[in-house]
Amino acid sequence: MDIAITNVHLDLGGVRRGTDMGPSAMHVAGLVPRLQALGHRVVGVDDIEVGSPEAADAGDPTARFLGPIQTAVATIADRVHHALQNRRFPLVLGGDHAQAIGTIAGLSRYYRGTGKRLGVVWVDAHTDMNTPDTSPSGNIHGMPLAVLMGHGPQPLLDVCGTEPVLHPKDVAIIGARDVDASEAPLVKELGVRVYTMSELDERGTAPCVREAFDLASTATVGIHLSFDLDGVDPDEAPGVGTPVPGGLSLRESLLVCEQAHRSKRLIGMEVVELNPTLDVRNKTGNLAVWLILSALGKSIL
Repeated sequence: MDIAITNVHLDLGGVRRGTDMGPSAMHVAGLVPRLQALGHRVVGVDDIEVGSPEAADAGDPTARFLGPIQTAVATIADRVHHALQNRRFPLVLGGDHAQAIGTIAGLSRYYRGTGKRLGVVWVDAHTDMNTPDTSPSGNIHGMPLAVLMGHGPQPLLDVCGTEPVLHPKDVAIIGARDVDASEAPLVKELGVRVYTMSELDERGTAPCVREAFDLASTATVGIHLSFDLDGVDPDEAPGVGTPVPGGLSLRESLLVCEQAHRSKRLIGMEVVELNPTLDVRNKTGNLAVWLILSALGKSIL
C-alpha cells in the first residue's frame, strides 16, 4: 500500500503545550522504516506547521485560537483529499485532536463525490462533542466530533462544507470515561454510540470492538480510525496532556487496531495528542508506532 504521511504540528487546540512535537516522536520511534518493513511504500512525508500560542491571538475564549486552527484544518483537509485522489492511504500524525476536523473533512470530501458516507471509529477518553456554548475551557480539541456532525463555530463548519461530514449512526466512540456534563445532552441527542470503559469491562472488550467496527461499516464506504492516545491508560501512555485513569490496556489498544486491519475497511488513520514533554523515554511514541503498525497489518504470525 502507498502511504502519504502528514505531520501536523498543532498544539493550539488544548491547554498543554507540546503536542506539536508528537509527530517527531513517532518518527524518532522508527515509523517510516517499520512501515516499509511491513511492505508498504511511504510516498510522501509532509509537514503542516501551525503558529505557537505565543505568536497568535487566542481570540474568543469560548473557542480559543479559532482563526489559526481553521487555517490548519483547511490545509489538512486539502492534503488528505489530494492523497486519496492519488490512491494513497492518508496517515495523519498529531498534533491535538482538533486536527480531526480537517482529516475527516478531507476524507468526506473525496467519498462524498462518489455518493458514499464515511464511518469513523473514535478512540478517546472523551467524547469531544463540546461546542463553544458548552465547553468549560474553550479548547477546540474538545469539539471536533461536534463540528463534524454540524455543531460548532461557523469557520470550522465551513471547512466541512454545506452539510455535516458525519452521520451520528456511522460513528462509534471507544474508551470514553470522562464526559463533561455540559456536552452529554448533545451526545444523547445525536445518538452517537459510545462504548464506555464501564461497558467494555462489563461485556468484554473484544465483542464491543467488533461491534463498533461493524456499526461504523454498515452504511459506509469504509472506516477512518481516529486514535487519541489518552484513550489508553496513563500507565501505558504517559505522554498525553489530558490523562484519565482507567483507560484501555496495551493489549486492548492493540486489539482495536488489529480489528481495524481485520475489518478490511480501513481507509484512513490518525494518531493524536502525543505530548513528548510529558512522556517517559518516548514510551508513548513507541506505543503510537506499534498501534499504527497493527492497524496496517502487523500480526503475531
